[in-house]
Amino acid sequence: MSDALLKVTNLKKYYKTKKGVLHAVDGVDFTIEKGKTLGVVGESGCGKSTTGRAILRLVEPTSGTIDFDGVNVMSLNAEAMRKMRTQMQIIFQDPFSSLNPRKTVSEIIAEPLKLNRIITNRKEREAKIHELMSTVGLADRLFNTYPHELDGGRRQRIGIARALALDPKFIVCDEPVSALDVSIQAQILNLLQELQETRGFTFMFITHDLAVVNYFSDEIMVMYLGKVIEKATSDELFNNPLHPYTKALLSASPVPDIDHKPDRITLRGEISSPIEPKPVCRFAPRCNLCMDICNQEMPELKDVGDGHIVACHLVE
Repeated sequence: MSDALLKVTNLKKYYKTKKGVLHAVDGVDFTIEKGKTLGVVGESGCGKSTTGRAILRLVEPTSGTIDFDGVNVMSLNAEAMRKMRTQMQIIFQDPFSSLNPRKTVSEIIAEPLKLNRIITNRKEREAKIHELMSTVGLADRLFNTYPHELDGGRRQRIGIARALALDPKFIVCDEPVSALDVSIQAQILNLLQELQETRGFTFMFITHDLAVVNYFSDEIMVMYLGKVIEKATSDELFNNPLHPYTKALLSASPVPDIDHKPDRITLRGEISSPIEPKPVCRFAPRCNLCMDICNQEMPELKDVGDGHIVACHLVE
């Protein structure tokens, strides 16, 4: 794909535990086109946040290939990776713990500019900080305030301004609105969408909220216990979900209609252990449509047309 900014191939992240090797991310493949948004959804523990951090090498991948704008990220040494991160940034989930409480708003936003020696002149740097604050909707009067003096929405705007400071091409949004009130969520999502339209940012948007991911994403990737189980365009996934897990997720998503009677799919059974998993379908213990082959073979990702891929023995 010629206009792909990011191409991830067979990405793995394993952790050694007392009980064995935990497969947090297990052979993930995807691409994101320039100026597009890939939404990544799944339950807590499915590996979506670890995938985002592994791409930036905030956690070191066990193996795999990460091709960013023609550069093999896995081949970079520490100094080269530090420079690469000027093009790859992250907005963290918790807008309070991700900010240094001892630094003011301006100091937090200025930090990446100082560390990377982008703007060394103090007056020019202050002008850039004011520009970034204006871009994300932070009033100038907050220049010397501290994070604890602000609400969650403003704190998250600081995190966004910090991510924008180096003018990156790609931003991992790791559940950036999950800790915020609904009204503030809408403001932050509209801000991110406006920034993408005006600056051409490419996003990987990690969330567990299907309504949010449908609104914000061009494509959606569903993960379960470290594996990609379905990926399609946003409209295709919501209109034609194929994997039983995706269908269960969508059935649980609230609909703002008082007359709507949801046909909920209840998942029963125990979640498989991610430690030394067997080469079988990891969703099988909870699947209402489980067949014998599901407990014998790992389903491969299949393209069913128009870029809609799914890993399920039911889909032939």
